[in-house]
Amino acid sequence: MSRRSEIKVSQEEIARQYQFIDEIKELNYQKEMKTGYKKLYYIETFGCQMNEHDSEKLAGMLNEMGYAEGSCMEDSDLIIYNTCCVRENAELKVYGHLGPMKHLKKDNPDLIIAVCGCMMQQPEVVEHIKKVYRHVDLIFGTHNLYKFPELLYNAISSNQPVIEIMDSIGLIAEDVPIQRKDGVKAWVTVMYGCDNFCSYCIVPYVRGRERSREFGKIVDEVKMLGQQGIKEITLLGQNVNSYGKDLGGDISFARLLAELNKVDGIERIRFMTSHPKDLSDELIYALRDLDKLCEHLHLPFQAGSTKVLKDMNRKYTKEDYLNLVEKIKQNIPDISLTTDIIVGFPGETEEDFQDTLDVVEKVRFDQAYTFLYSKRTGTPAAKSLNQIPEDVKKERFQRLLELQNRISKEINDSYLNKKVEVLVEGKSKTNEKNYTGRTRGNKIVNFPGDDQLIGKLVTVNVNTVKTWSLEGNLE
Repeated sequence: MSRRSEIKVSQEEIARQYQFIDEIKELNYQKEMKTGYKKLYYIETFGCQMNEHDSEKLAGMLNEMGYAEGSCMEDSDLIIYNTCCVRENAELKVYGHLGPMKHLKKDNPDLIIAVCGCMMQQPEVVEHIKKVYRHVDLIFGTHNLYKFPELLYNAISSNQPVIEIMDSIGLIAEDVPIQRKDGVKAWVTVMYGCDNFCSYCIVPYVRGRERSREFGKIVDEVKMLGQQGIKEITLLGQNVNSYGKDLGGDISFARLLAELNKVDGIERIRFMTSHPKDLSDELIYALRDLDKLCEHLHLPFQAGSTKVLKDMNRKYTKEDYLNLVEKIKQNIPDISLTTDIIVGFPGETEEDFQDTLDVVEKVRFDQAYTFLYSKRTGTPAAKSLNQIPEDVKKERFQRLLELQNRISKEINDSYLNKKVEVLVEGKSKTNEKNYTGRTRGNKIVNFPGDDQLIGKLVTVNVNTVKTWSLEGNLE
């Protein structure tokens, strides 16, 4: 048996899960006939785009089961928390939400409460929930999301909590129903897991090792999205640059992009996240030459100090990163660069932090997602005795924020009185009179419009510039 077949869920198993979908659908239909109401579900998602996409799969399965999406927890018959464990705050939020659920359970004994996602791949977390939050009915992890119909059926049929966590590498499940939230944009997973084992990161332990989806399956999914009217796709992976390395032959991420660039209906292609050590010349040329590939690259550097980068196990130096950025800008002069930065990694000195500020000054990122270092149990960095005091971390964080805010505003200022192409996504969340969309460089643009523009490419004359967005009028 090949490794590919070992990490792929069989069609027989997927068919078995559809049988459980049908069983629950019949139960919900009988309930609806008695009450006149559909059963409602509510999903609360924490974390990254991968988690958001997993929630779309959960919603897709629930819709097939005859559930409808509820607008609030209080009126729902099934509540799911899809969790993240990358940072401690995300875990604390989950615990904070689970406590009050006990009262909802008292008011509605038939309520099913489920917790899934990355947090559940940590044994100590599962034990804590079992002990403290006994009103939770169902616990499962990231590797067995495809078994959700079976697990939910067991939870509905049982008076005991249902807990199933898979510790394996994680299986790739195709043909799982998906309920996409957006009619204009869609996420498409190209690979799962990570092999990098950065010393601060829990992802390889909870998402498993790298597994690429089959080339043809991805292309077929994107073709279907194009036929459904989706205009923009974002390809997802913990490190998309590694796509295809486990498939053999000449398959690469750049080759996948070239194939997807041919798909009718799709206007724009984005991807995230890229690891600097694996960003090939082939991928840079794809960014330069493929017309549907947006001029935006998210390229986390995490820290500017070569010493800290070594401690992080990032496998590149400060000079490597700066040279890579120079090569990218030479080939794509109008590229929009965004990044992730960690402040206060164990052992970080003031000199090390100055290196981080130096990288930000030299690269001039359009936007940076900045984080205070947070210890993750189970990672090597958490065991370091050289932790940075919180007050030092916060002071450095503030200096970094001020620098990046200035640079972001200066870059946005260059758009004043210019025309930009915008894919209209919908109404603005901050001003109900405006509509919003993004440029190819991922700039948020707000402007007066109407519903007929949603999903269309329009030209906007920029007349107002803010730190994080642009405003204007249609041409």
